[in-house]
Amino acid sequence: MPEGPELHLASLYVNKMCAGVVFSGPVRKSEVSKSPDVPFTCEAYGITATSRGKEVKLTLTPMKSDDCKQGVKAVQSKQPMDVVFRFGMSGFFRFAGEDELPKHAHLRFYSNEKPCRVLSYVDARRFGSWQPDGTWQPGRGPCIMLEYGSFRENVVSHLSDRAFDRPICEVLLNQKYFNGIGNYLRAEILFRLNIPPFVSARAVLEGLESEDSCENKKHVKKGITDTKTAERTKKKGVKQETGDLLRLCHTVPLEVVSMGGKGYDPEKADYSNFEAWLQCYYVDGMKSIRDHNGRTMWFRGDPGPMAPKDSKSPKAKKRARKEDDHDYTDKKKVARSHSESTTKKKVVKQKAVTETAKKEKDVWLKETGSKRRNTEKTQGVNLPQRESRSNARRRKSSSAEPTAGPQRRSVRVTR
Repeated sequence: MPEGPELHLASLYVNKMCAGVVFSGPVRKSEVSKSPDVPFTCEAYGITATSRGKEVKLTLTPMKSDDCKQGVKAVQSKQPMDVVFRFGMSGFFRFAGEDELPKHAHLRFYSNEKPCRVLSYVDARRFGSWQPDGTWQPGRGPCIMLEYGSFRENVVSHLSDRAFDRPICEVLLNQKYFNGIGNYLRAEILFRLNIPPFVSARAVLEGLESEDSCENKKHVKKGITDTKTAERTKKKGVKQETGDLLRLCHTVPLEVVSMGGKGYDPEKADYSNFEAWLQCYYVDGMKSIRDHNGRTMWFRGDPGPMAPKDSKSPKAKKRARKEDDHDYTDKKKVARSHSESTTKKKVVKQKAVTETAKKEKDVWLKETGSKRRNTEKTQGVNLPQRESRSNARRRKSSSAEPTAGPQRRSVRVTR
């Protein structure tokens, strides 16, 4: 899932690719997307991007007719428009030719050039969204990377809030205080400080000041491992010597940003450097457990006293399934089509076997039924004839017997 560093990289990508490019015409949306239309139509406009936590804002700025090429008519949209994006599970931007549009390009901005190029918002799972004439979501706190000072002050000044009664791993996902932290960042931050994930957030953050003493120093360009504190603190509780968690909430995301396109880049789909950078998240030998919100937490050692009871850890094969979900290559399509065809063939064969068996059974039942009917008919015809003959004999014998008796007696008498 894209987190603060990925959205910041997306804004840098847009500013780099769209610098000096003139866009024209309406903003087009795919038929499948349920997000609102962007009612912006202009003959010439530029695009710039800024990020804040887990949000990216595209600013569409109309250009004057004098600044454009010949043949460009008057500007239709005089006022700039801000479109705020939230990437969801799989959103990102891509700038490519019109004939190279990705499959899941749900919002498209067309350039005023030949051949035409398109800046598109790509979202395969369609969990992301955008809002025309939008602003930063009011419920989100300051950005962990770009607004570090106000971020620290916002957390330290609200430690009495009931939200900090929860485990630290769950509070780190609260965008009201940690805008930009996601699932993999919380695992890496807590692992480096050797903090059990299911301890009280207030116990971890108490004693931290609103101003960072190391803020003016350049302490993070290539990253902080903080292995000494991890070796020193092997107990279940959390002590002050574990380090400044708010500082790492700022520095660890900047490590991902420093990797740039070589890191977590959805366009190139090369995750090798990013996976090598990970120390805890989806790393072999680490433990995993689902928190009270159903999110998977990766850690090492004891989970802490606030761990959910009877919680089951997810299967180890989850990573392979995740990579398969994002695989849209031709090989994957061929494999899927082959498997689908084989399953269809098996189903057809099973249906044919069952149909033939049914037909044979029906024929056998018809034959046996016809035989029984014929026998019943023959028996029904013959039985009455036999009964009539026997009855006739009985009647003859009965009629003959009374007449024969008196005649014999009369003959005897006459004799």
